Amino acid sequence: MTDTFDTLRIENIEKTYGKQKVLENINFSVRDGEFIAILGPSGCGKTTLMRIIIGLEEPSAGKLFLDNDDITNLPPDKRGFSIVFQDYALFPHMTLYDNVAYGLKLRKVSSAQIREQVMSTLSTLRLENAIKKYPSQLSGGMQQRASIARALVLNTKLLLLDEPFSALDALVKVDLSDELRDLQKQFGITMIMVTHDLEEAFLLSSRVILMEKASIVADDSPVDLYKNESRNEFVQSFIIDQINKRGQYMQNLIKT
Repeated sequence: MTDTFDTLRIENIEKTYGKQKVLENINFSVRDGEFIAILGPSGCGKTTLMRIIIGLEEPSAGKLFLDNDDITNLPPDKRGFSIVFQDYALFPHMTLYDNVAYGLKLRKVSSAQIREQVMSTLSTLRLENAIKKYPSQLSGGMQQRASIARALVLNTKLLLLDEPFSALDALVKVDLSDELRDLQKQFGITMIMVTHDLEEAFLLSSRVILMEKASIVADDSPVDLYKNESRNEFVQSFIIDQINKRGQYMQNLIKT
């Protein structure tokens, strides 16, 4: 379902708007098949970082490499990445089928191949019976799955998710989280999720990049992030104290 790559490297990325520094000295790598959560409070720079990775914004300094190729100035449509926005960004005048097929049509894929890829992807996300419906006729969870399907049908190398569950109620959020985790494991899709929600990050990702005030302050697995005794004050307050307040459920979540 997806193309692959060895490593995406983010090296010394910085972003400023006037005198305001939004990102400072950002360095990390993403290996093929990883599910990474970029976690942090509002205003820490995580969404700007995601937009730079996808190519919607240019860094003020630093470079991005896909394998050994410099993609810093490569336009979004040439990177082979896809993004699922917080508001889904579905075309309201198009049916579910046409929304998912849209990117393939732009690539001038044959009608037969489009139908095969679209229906296969919709079936995987349990949406094959809603192909003639418009976004307004879909539930919030179905709209989110449609947005994911539209990204996956392009055989994306990397799927970025911007606060993917923030508009969903608690029960739908749990169900869709489970689906997304199963989908990622089944197909080995490389994913980066931006979130402010500690539970989402620890439930879904194999690695958490924690940001504060434009910088990365921690980069580790959920278990090791929790157990690391050298953590700083922000890690203690944003992660450890929250976990302890939520009780045994979060303790068990880390162990699994």
